[in-house]
Amino acid sequence: MNTASLKSMQTDHPDEGTLQLYVLSSIRNQPVEDASVQISYTGDPDSVIEEVKTDANGMIPEIQLPAPPLEYSMAPSEYQPYAEYTFHISKEGFDDLDISGAEILPDATAIQRAVLSPQAAPGAFEDIVIPAHTLYGEYPEKIPEDEIKPMDTSGEIVLSRVVIPEYVVVHDGSPNDSTAKDYYVRYRDYIKNVASSEIYATWPDNTIRANVLAIMSFTLNRVYTEWYRNKGYDFTITSSTAFDHKWMHGRNIFESISRIVDELFDNYLSRPGVRQPILTQYCDGQRVQCPNWMTQWGSKYLGDQGYSAIEILRNFYGSNMYINTAEEISGIPASWPGQPLDIGSSGSKIRQIQEQLNAIANAYPALPKISVDGVFGENTQNAVKKFQQIFGLPATGIIDYSTWYEIQEIYVGVTRIAELV
Repeated sequence: MNTASLKSMQTDHPDEGTLQLYVLSSIRNQPVEDASVQISYTGDPDSVIEEVKTDANGMIPEIQLPAPPLEYSMAPSEYQPYAEYTFHISKEGFDDLDISGAEILPDATAIQRAVLSPQAAPGAFEDIVIPAHTLYGEYPEKIPEDEIKPMDTSGEIVLSRVVIPEYVVVHDGSPNDSTAKDYYVRYRDYIKNVASSEIYATWPDNTIRANVLAIMSFTLNRVYTEWYRNKGYDFTITSSTAFDHKWMHGRNIFESISRIVDELFDNYLSRPGVRQPILTQYCDGQRVQCPNWMTQWGSKYLGDQGYSAIEILRNFYGSNMYINTAEEISGIPASWPGQPLDIGSSGSKIRQIQEQLNAIANAYPALPKISVDGVFGENTQNAVKKFQQIFGLPATGIIDYSTWYEIQEIYVGVTRIAELV
């Protein structure tokens, strides 16, 4: 980067955010070692400010990058509250990948997943452009719908109970846009992407929780009622803000949002006597007003005042809104045993976890192989700690709720014959 551009960027971006970036192969989510990652400011993409290589786990070292002042994301502002970066990723045998517009917020950790495809032809590359955040860019406002859907009783079956899907199929456009691409996206990844696209990771945790619960409940209403499939479409949900949430292909997520989604992902919002998850609609509350819906900026201010997530939600949707838990989680080999597993634990659940960690270690060589004996000893604890470090979880060595389901999901990803991307 030339001196004038660098000086201007440092003036505009006096704070810093953290970047975690990891590179995977589209074949069974294997980490890609020794990939080259060039980082540049999106406003000056030809001037590289960092160049690093991935390790055996497909990860680059954490990097601190300049970002705008924190106050820009704490209240509506004409100033863009995040810096935009471009990543050029290359590795022999794979198509090059460019990701531009990745968002770095101050005092927040951005997590960028980059998926490389085996080389199709010499010089081939993929270009992902991340659009503006919905609180900063211009997007169509939500077309209002009834929050509870009439259930078809003619035999066109909807789900009999609320199930967390393994995948949702996202139509990347409005429902009638036949040129828009459909993406198979893991449910948790979808929620993390939408929340990172629609609220700021710098906001209070309870504000993030309230918004994540609203996003999940809306999504599960689409799943439960098979809303689009019953209209003849082959997808679960769209990326159009006029109809659904804003989902952005290839975008980075944020650690604070990811952590809360992992904590809450089997929850949704209910009203008494209503079986289906509530279609919790919302707007920003600044450019667009939406009486009786949650406003994102309003939820932020209530979080600042110390309101809990359910208090924030009830403030907007009424006092008869409740948090419920899904009966089943699809695509998971084994359900959460109901309590954390630690030194001294034993039995079939421990044996299963040991087998799964060993399978994951085949793809992630930094993860040590362990004996499959059904006893949670020191070696198992060390393997769990290493797994947590690799996948961005608190390295406690204890298999808590979030760690259990992360192990299940990674295990499925690395052992499936043909992973959907």
